[in-house]
Amino acid sequence: MGTRVKQLRTVGALAIALSILCAPTARAAHSDSSTMKTIFVFGDSLSEGFQLKPSQAYPTLLLDKLRAAGLEFQIVNASQSGGTTTRGLARLPPHLKRKIDIFILELGINDAFLGVPIDQIVANLQSIIDQVKARNPNARIIVAGMQLPNYTADDYVSAFGWMYADLAAKNNAALVPYLLEGVGGNPDLNLGDGIHPNAAGQKILAQNVWRVLEPIAREVAAQPAATRL
Repeated sequence: MGTRVKQLRTVGALAIALSILCAPTARAAHSDSSTMKTIFVFGDSLSEGFQLKPSQAYPTLLLDKLRAAGLEFQIVNASQSGGTTTRGLARLPPHLKRKIDIFILELGINDAFLGVPIDQIVANLQSIIDQVKARNPNARIIVAGMQLPNYTADDYVSAFGWMYADLAAKNNAALVPYLLEGVGGNPDLNLGDGIHPNAAGQKILAQNVWRVLEPIAREVAAQPAATRL
């Protein structure tokens, strides 16, 4: 495990160096969003759209898909480059003041790059879900899964690979099996750092999420607005 953690920290140093913290952004389908249902994206640089325009990041591209499907939602993208599950826990409370109908959780890969124990990553992700559900008991949860580069098939890599599926099953949440499916490792779909998707890659991320989001969004759109606790 010691050698593995050193490997992950080496990769993590590059990832974190390339991940500069920035303020959350929000996109809405209409200027008057007070009565609209909300999809809340809580992730790291992959969901923020590192070094891209907000309009090129997959959360905004999802908004375009929702509009085309005739589904009236606003999307709030509170993702932050360099985000870890610990940082996510720290910055979550202010966001819980808003009503959330669908919560997309995409965190954990930076933790793994830093060699954070799997049990701690899982505990932090579970706490995030618990806090969202405490304030929004009817919120639908979507877990965006990630995978570690397959340097070695050791226990840490294996445990990380199963972590998101287990978390989704435990919380009756939907799962995007691998957010970077079709993008990871393809130089044509990533920036020069080989880590972050470019604009073309973000379009594929949007499609990966949309396959899971669309049926949920249709169900939520058909439901009457829930009373906020």
